Formats: sequence, C-alpha cells, structure tokens
Amino acid sequence: MTPILELGLAIRTRRSDMGLTQTSVATLSGLSRATVNQLEKGAVKDLSLTRATRLMDVLGLSMIIAPPRTARHTGRRQKSQALDIAARTASVSYKVPVGAHQLRDVLTTGALSADIVPHVYALLDEAPVSLLASVVEQLHEEAGIEHAKVWKQMRGLAHQLKSSREIWQ
Repeated sequence: MTPILELGLAIRTRRSDMGLTQTSVATLSGLSRATVNQLEKGAVKDLSLTRATRLMDVLGLSMIIAPPRTARHTGRRQKSQALDIAARTASVSYKVPVGAHQLRDVLTTGALSADIVPHVYALLDEAPVSLLASVVEQLHEEAGIEHAKVWKQMRGLAHQLKSSREIWQ
C-alpha cells in the first residue's frame, strides 16, 4: 500500500471512529471537504506534508518515518501509559488528582461522579487529541472496547459537560 493510500485509510478510520463528518474535519484542518473526500477514497495523487500534518493533528494521528521493510514502531510504551498520562493531565490544576482507573470507568460506562467532573472536563477540553486517541487505543487493547464506542462516550461526556472544543461539536 502506498503511503498516501495508507494515510487516506487512517484518516477515514479515525474520522469515522470519532464520529466526525468529512466537512467538520475539513473545517478544523483548514482543507476543503473535497480534499478530505479524495484522500479517503485514494484519489489524491499528491498532498503536501503541511496539509497532511494539519489533517493528522486534528485527528490525533502522527507519522512515523522508517526505512522501508523494517518492523514498524508499535508505540506500546506510550499506549500502555495513556490512561496514566491522561489522569495526570486531567489533574494538573486540581489539589485532589483523578486516578487512571477512575478515567477508565468514566470512559467505558459514562457514569460521571461529581468529584471528578472538573478533571474530565479539563481532559476532554484541553488534552491533545493524540493523547485522547492513545487512551482510546489502550481501552481497545485492554478491554476490547470498539474505538468508535469510546469516541462516542467521550463526545457524550463533552456534550454533557458543555465543552466548547470544536472536535466535540
């Protein structure tokens, strides 16, 4: 698979899992909906690195440059720590920290206790999308929860907490 086809597939999969439309991703990245559509369909012949990076940033994706025919970096170390990092990120401004297990419970069940509302709000409203994506991946790997289900849960929590972040709109 060519890199541009692989990018298009990754964009379509992540966008779909996050519950975003091509139009919203285009708006957030500053690209046209036609460009997003063509990339997802594999019809784009060339895409600048700047435009590709803007698109990936919106969806919390990153690019790894590796020599051809080598084993790909799995990122396991980062993924295994995603909930811990998210818990620290959500707790930065608060005296009482939220635990990774509490975030796991909230993101899998949607049950939000009043004592961690500010933490969850801070996470969903301010954390890098790449961190949120790593949390989704960790929950998928450890608990077998579908990516789209976790993104939907995050979106629901963001709406409940009235987040103004554009990706949740």
